[in-house]
Amino acid sequence: MSDAATPVPEAAVPVRPRAASFFIIGTVLIDALAFALIMPVLPSLIMQLTGEGIGEAARWGGLATFVFALAQFLCSPVLGGLSDRFGRRPVLLMSLTALALDFLLMGLAHALWVFFGARLLSGIFAATHSTATAYMTDITPVERRAARFGWIGAAMGVGFVLGPALGGLLGELSPRTPFFAAAALAGINALFGFLAVPESLKAENRRAFSWRRSNPVGTLTRLFRIENLGVTIGVYFFINLAGFVYPAVWSYTAIAKFGWSEAEIGASLAFYGIIYAVSQVVMVPYILPRLGERRAIWMALTVEILAFIALAFATAGWQVYAVIAFALFTSIVPPALQKIMTERVSADEQGELQGGLAALGGVVLILSPLIFTQLFFAFETGALGIRFPGAPFMVAALFCAMGLVLFLVRKKQPAAGETG
Repeated sequence: MSDAATPVPEAAVPVRPRAASFFIIGTVLIDALAFALIMPVLPSLIMQLTGEGIGEAARWGGLATFVFALAQFLCSPVLGGLSDRFGRRPVLLMSLTALALDFLLMGLAHALWVFFGARLLSGIFAATHSTATAYMTDITPVERRAARFGWIGAAMGVGFVLGPALGGLLGELSPRTPFFAAAALAGINALFGFLAVPESLKAENRRAFSWRRSNPVGTLTRLFRIENLGVTIGVYFFINLAGFVYPAVWSYTAIAKFGWSEAEIGASLAFYGIIYAVSQVVMVPYILPRLGERRAIWMALTVEILAFIALAFATAGWQVYAVIAFALFTSIVPPALQKIMTERVSADEQGELQGGLAALGGVVLILSPLIFTQLFFAFETGALGIRFPGAPFMVAALFCAMGLVLFLVRKKQPAAGETG
């Protein structure tokens, strides 16, 4: 509801939801492309800044991600609450502009503290994805949300197809070149949002901003109190913690285990993006409704556990590509869980839900680099007496198994409206 003390102007609600959907999908696509550009060269840049080897690079890269995550955890619920109060558009534009500045600063960094400062800036304003998801929720009927969330996932997949391949090629010129290209893309995206993206949140669905609601711990606590939602969020937490092994250590692992170049790392990430995009446009709209959310989730999690174990023990690059193919099925889990969760909150709480999930993602980002990069450092350097660079993927399999067990317990208490 809107704040009685401060009238809120009528929102410019899109008359054509399909066109507005394409605006948001374009935003997610360009953001994913910009992020993916830098992934193949990030280890090289950190090694350049530190003058150390791949193990130390992973260690410092993990700490930089920790800084990002802490800022995101504290600030994402605030931005989610602001989007519920003032609309999605201003928050989205602010986030896009900060993203462009973040990439520019990282590209210009000649000292580790500048790189850390850039990650802090990004963490403070990194609500692009959550705000875009809230925007899509505003304009989409409940029965179509899983498919629309799949479109967002497909856009991310396409970005991760083109981004790593292009980033790997640009990285052959310089480890900094992809950062400047990403800054340009993010800046274009901010301009695109300013010119093309209308407001989606109706005036009657807005509500007063509350610092109590914007407290990240309070936001998570309220989400867990919603009937049958708390356990689902627990599942969401564990599978995301497991999945973040890829951005945390994949580039470092590929160098340590297979001696891959930036171009080869980019190619592997691009292949994953192709598989992920196909999954979102085929598996989510066509297979998910036939299996039902619950059945699809537990089946996919079982496959993902096996995939993590296989990656941990892979000894050749071709084995990596064989395992990545499993992502065709496992990537249906996030949109299925999101559909379940959006059905549990009202229209004026969708921004809070997405802000809360973003805060939960912040917790995952706080924990994942500290777990996976430090594990990689310990086992890659042999500090624990054993050299096993695949150790982070075994721990990811454990986290995924914990999510599966929690989800199977939840199945005994089905919520109204779920299928399966």
